[in-house]
Amino acid sequence: MRFLFFIAVLFLPLITSAQLTAPGVSAVRYTSYPSAPGAKDPVFIYCNATGTQKGTLNAVSPGGTGPFGFSWYKWNDITTSFSIIIKTETGVMSSSAGNLEEGGYRVDISDGAGYSISFVGWIFLDTPYARASLLNRTCDYVALSGQAAVDTFFCKDPSNGNPVRLPNGVRFLWSSDPVSSIPNPDIKLNPQTFNPPLVDVTYMLQVTDSFTCSSTSSFFYESIHVKADFSVDPVQGEAPLEVTFTDKSIRGFKYRWEFGDDTISELKDPGPHTYYIPGEYTVKLIIESELHCIDSVRSEKIIVDPSLLDIPNVFTPDGDGLNDYFMVESQSLRFINVEVFSRSGLKVYSFYGQGDKLKEWEGWDGNINKSSIKASPGIYYYIIRAQGWDGEEYDSKQYRGFVYLYR
Repeated sequence: MRFLFFIAVLFLPLITSAQLTAPGVSAVRYTSYPSAPGAKDPVFIYCNATGTQKGTLNAVSPGGTGPFGFSWYKWNDITTSFSIIIKTETGVMSSSAGNLEEGGYRVDISDGAGYSISFVGWIFLDTPYARASLLNRTCDYVALSGQAAVDTFFCKDPSNGNPVRLPNGVRFLWSSDPVSSIPNPDIKLNPQTFNPPLVDVTYMLQVTDSFTCSSTSSFFYESIHVKADFSVDPVQGEAPLEVTFTDKSIRGFKYRWEFGDDTISELKDPGPHTYYIPGEYTVKLIIESELHCIDSVRSEKIIVDPSLLDIPNVFTPDGDGLNDYFMVESQSLRFINVEVFSRSGLKVYSFYGQGDKLKEWEGWDGNINKSSIKASPGIYYYIIRAQGWDGEEYDSKQYRGFVYLYR
């Protein structure tokens, strides 16, 4: 008879018998008959994973003078005794009985000189049962279904034929290949995960009983789940800041990019996006699979630096590579206009730039009006006008002043 069990029990200690043995067994237990508590007959457990396993018993005499005679009998439930003859051997020192089915066996040993002894042993063919299957799945979770069963074996009390149950228990363990999340894999027979696999996996359920016999069942699971993901480069810089978004999503079919500046894109690869206004932006990506599973993710903050304008008061265009240009420190400017005059009012340099031209500006090199004529050392007057992408106007007295040219 087979019963379902879901609570593991401790394995009983293994004991061996020198007179009656069974080669290839998985475990040995000993009987405890109510009518004869002191009688400890060996119980031999074979793992029967293939369903074709048979038992073998070997017997030797612990005393007497050989050669011996051996008579083998099988337990008979009808007569409640060992009355089914298996085989008889004479004139041998040991004997074996093979190809044995489940049941109880007794061997009688005698030497023809008055010595005789009997041994009883039980054979059970153990086949744990495991069945793994998919209980349910949605876009958000996977629920597994498991069944675990072990054999329950009954020896028979030789004095009255009453069944005596041999304790057995069950353990189980879920796993997957490749490894994925399975909450409480050895506690819940029907586990459910809300962290479903993003790749195809094989789920496996292994059932092991108290006799270390095991059975494994598995099934292939084709993932339907989605994950929204992307990378950002760069995450900070001056305006206008061109940011590249690289999609790393899994099973995205429809896309919606929300860039945080009231603009969107529904392209898988939206291309570079430009932020003009200084501030902080959070980008959200929403994806939908062909099976209408949806996921979303937000980026860390993208920072567009505020506008800045800082003017030096000295430069040294002597060709030593240090401070050779009259160059203002700036960031996030929409445009800048620079004019430099000599003390006599002669304009010696001017620049107006926006966009790429502004980014490529290197400053005044100390030559008059971009010629090869070098301006004389001394004091020069500048007027600077600029506007930041944040709307800041740089057009007051503090952006008019003097710069010293040294050679």
